[in-house]
Amino acid sequence: MSQEVALEGVTRRFGEFVAVRNVDLTIRAGEFFSFLGPSGCGKTTILRMISGFIEPTDGVVRIGGRDMRGIGPNKRPTALIFQNLALFPLMPVWQNVAFGLEVRGVGKAERRKRAEELLAIVELSASADKQVADLSGGQKQRVAIARALAVEPQVMLLDEPLSALDLKLRQHMRAELRRIQQRTGVTFIYITHDQGEALTMSDRVGVMSQGVLQQVGTPLEIYNDPATPFVASFVGEANVFAGTVAQTNGTMAHIETSSGTFKARVGRGARSGEAAMLFVRPEHMRLGDAASGTANHVTASFSHAEFEGNFVNVFCDGGLRKPMMAQTRSDPRLLGLAHGEALPMGFDAADAVILPQGDLARE
Repeated sequence: MSQEVALEGVTRRFGEFVAVRNVDLTIRAGEFFSFLGPSGCGKTTILRMISGFIEPTDGVVRIGGRDMRGIGPNKRPTALIFQNLALFPLMPVWQNVAFGLEVRGVGKAERRKRAEELLAIVELSASADKQVADLSGGQKQRVAIARALAVEPQVMLLDEPLSALDLKLRQHMRAELRRIQQRTGVTFIYITHDQGEALTMSDRVGVMSQGVLQQVGTPLEIYNDPATPFVASFVGEANVFAGTVAQTNGTMAHIETSSGTFKARVGRGARSGEAAMLFVRPEHMRLGDAASGTANHVTASFSHAEFEGNFVNVFCDGGLRKPMMAQTRSDPRLLGLAHGEALPMGFDAADAVILPQGDLARE
C-alpha cells in the first residue's frame, strides 16, 4: 500500500534563516518523486519534515490525508534511508532486514520468512546468511532498501543514498531503485543534487533553490520547458543570451541581444520590452554548413573541442560571459580546427526558450 503526501504552505525557519519557504505540493500515491537542487536548497529539510524529525514552522504535512502535526517519526507510515545506510555489521543480512520486525515483536520464523521474501525482491536471496562486510556497495544499498520495506511503509524517503557509490554503480542502482519502486508500488520520495539520478528515475521532479520550489514537472518538462532561469541553467547545460524582448507573437518572440536578434519560444512570464534571457541546449546548436538552415545565426570563433567518444563538445567564443557550447556526433574535422577559426553556429526557434531575467545556477 502507498499513500499520497501533501505539503500545504509548508515553511521551516531556523532562527532568522528560512530553509523552506511556503511549499505547496502533492506527491501522488505510488509515485517516484525527486527533489533536485544544490546543497543547502532545503530539500533535506523537506524530507525531515515529512519523516517527522522536525516540524514545519508554518503549514501542514499530510500523509494519506492525515495531518502529521504532533506525530513522531516512529508513528508515521514512512521509512527513511540515510546516506550512510546504518546497517548492523555484527548481524547477518537477513537479521538486518528483519530488525524492524524484531522491534515490533514478530517471531523469529516469521521474521526470517519475511526477510527472505524481501531479499528476493531486491535479488539478494543467496546473501541471507552473509555478513554485511562481505557485500558490495550496491548490495548494501539493496539490503537497506529491503530493511526499510520490511516494516511495510506507505512512503519511502531516500536522502541521497547513492552519493557514496562510484559512477558505474550509481548508474546501475538507479535502474535497481526504479525497478524495486515499480514492483512494490510504494511512494518513493528521493533527495538528490544529481540531475542524472532525478531525470532517469522519477515520475516527476521538483527543482529547489534557496528554499523555494522553482518548478514541478516530468523529467521531459523540466528539461525541455524550464520555468525559470535557475531551472534552465541547473538542469543540463545551456547557452545563455541576455537581452530584451522585442516583440511577442503567440507562442514565439524575438529577443535583442549583444549577439544579434533571435527568435524563440516564449517562456513563462516573458513580456515585450522587458529584460530576458534566451536558453538553448548544446545539442540543439548547429555548426558549419548545418547552421545555414536554422532560423538563428551566431558569429563565433572556434576555441577548443572536448572529445567524449561518441560525441564532441565544441566551444566557441561569441562575446558572451562564457564560451558557447555545441554538442555533436564525433567528427574528426572538428578536432582539427585552429583556435580562432571562424565557425558558423545556429539554432532553430523551436529549440530555444525566452524567460524573464533571473538568477542562474552557480557554475
